[in-house]
Amino acid sequence: MSLLRFVQPHKIRFAECDPAGIVFYPQYFVMFNNLLEDWFDELTPMGYANYIAKYRFGLPTVHLEAEFKAISRMGDQVWLELNVEKIGRRSLKLLQRCISKGGELRMSVTQTYVTTSLDTHQAIPIPDELYYALTEQMR
Repeated sequence: MSLLRFVQPHKIRFAECDPAGIVFYPQYFVMFNNLLEDWFDELTPMGYANYIAKYRFGLPTVHLEAEFKAISRMGDQVWLELNVEKIGRRSLKLLQRCISKGGELRMSVTQTYVTTSLDTHQAIPIPDELYYALTEQMR
């Protein structure tokens, strides 16, 4: 599997739902953040935890567009999908989607992240190890 496309199964949990039994929309952003962390762990030996804690790099969101197409209910089995749309020198643009096992699009997010220093909180180039891992996948 190309790491420019990363897919994981996910079961919609009680804690992700509102009293109506459907996903409370902010929970999708938590699901996608978890997907991003798992992708980082697969993409590079640095891993997401080291990226943040040891190397002091940040990855804040600077732009976000979301579209909700259909509801997801507690107990639904879905696929969470991450696709790299664009790799800049200081940013990544990702398309993340929640898709039912039957192929129905439930929700999608286009999200732009910028790499920052956690010490200065300024934008910095994507760290070499990560940039290399991302661009090697394109070759």
